[in-house]
Amino acid sequence: MALQVCKDIDSIRQWVDKWRSNGETVGFVPTMGNLHAGHLHLVEQAQKRTDSVVVSIFVNPLQFGPGEDFNAYPRTVDKDRQKLEAFGVDLLFLPTNASVFSNGASTTVAVGDLAGRHCGRSRPGHFSGVATIVCKLLNIVQPNQLFLGEKDFQQLLIIRKMISELNFPVQVKAIPTVRESDGLALSSRNSYLNALERQSAPLLYRSLCQAKDQLKNGRRDWAGIEKEQIETLEKAGFTVDFFSICSVEDLLPAANEHASWVILAAVMLGQTRLIDNIRVMRSEF
Repeated sequence: MALQVCKDIDSIRQWVDKWRSNGETVGFVPTMGNLHAGHLHLVEQAQKRTDSVVVSIFVNPLQFGPGEDFNAYPRTVDKDRQKLEAFGVDLLFLPTNASVFSNGASTTVAVGDLAGRHCGRSRPGHFSGVATIVCKLLNIVQPNQLFLGEKDFQQLLIIRKMISELNFPVQVKAIPTVRESDGLALSSRNSYLNALERQSAPLLYRSLCQAKDQLKNGRRDWAGIEKEQIETLEKAGFTVDFFSICSVEDLLPAANEHASWVILAAVMLGQTRLIDNIRVMRSEF
């Protein structure tokens, strides 16, 4: 089937209703466009696990704060459409602001304490904006499975929690981060990096790996590990928002009794915000 493109809610619901009436399962990959190999890996996983796949492209104004890059965010719809068509995606949902907010925008999703930690401290309102739009998209598309990348780990946990607490009938499939050969996590914002910044950017992942190795070797001086990696990154020209070793369940500070941890980091390199994380499982050591 050729790629179908829908811009309004009624037309996408007609397609999904048709698939469901035929007994097909629907996978959904929400994006903000400027698609890269990480997005396409999500699509590939959705194609393997469901019968029909919907990809949305919507640059969500609710998740950008004052002075952030909403206006500058790369918009490459024609190229994205070509990539999705070549990949065999069934339907591209391209809603406008007018269609998404046709009934108003006064109702939002409050996402609780988890949203106030880490990224939420420096980007107030960000996760409420993300959750509100994901909530709206899930109501519009009504998929069986939702495919999200693990790079945005805090976002992943918040959306999982929202789906569970609001009883959405959808399964969340978390897909591991796709990286460049030098370890840099793929991100649409990587295009902001100049040549020198691009050379430095993989140090963020190397710092995460070094911290993980220290944990695997038995070190439990959480604050000391964090401090050392922050200093390393700052010496290399990064401005560190946070570098935190946390419980994988709730992103509270790590403790010995936790079965696994996640190391979260967010930095600025020049004008580009980079985020990344790495999991540490006790079963690995």
